[in-house]
Amino acid sequence: MNDLATGSRNIDLDDTDQAIIDLLRRDGRMPYRAIARELEIAENTVRARVKRMEESDTMRVVAVTDIEAAGYGMLLAIGVQVEGRAPEKVAQDMAAIPEVFSVNVVVGAQDIEILVVARDQAHLSELISTQLGGIEGVRRLTPALALDVLKNQPDWVPFHGT
Repeated sequence: MNDLATGSRNIDLDDTDQAIIDLLRRDGRMPYRAIARELEIAENTVRARVKRMEESDTMRVVAVTDIEAAGYGMLLAIGVQVEGRAPEKVAQDMAAIPEVFSVNVVVGAQDIEILVVARDQAHLSELISTQLGGIEGVRRLTPALALDVLKNQPDWVPFHGT
């Protein structure tokens, strides 16, 4: 069955599909041969099932960057109030900044919420005052420095098994 809005196909996942997904969540680079050995199935079966799940947009294996390993010691959530310009346009400008890795146009006290990383205090100062603060339409930035990241689960997905 095709979903006309996304072009993806809905597929039913069985216990083997779920087991493959679980193993790849633990190690996205796990070889098909190792998955097959772990699940006691043929390597070609693993290959075919992964291909089917990827082609149906049920699953995608991606690399996730460790921000500390990449040289960024600071993580901030920043609320952005916009004035005199469409929030979507301001958000597009913010999305072009490499240190900004999440941009969301929202409803609430802020018009936009972003997540940014900075190497150190000097980098953070330049990022907030010059790059972000210099974008046309930015009225106010409300940064919140993450003191301790209790949960950052990039592999999370609202996944419902069969």
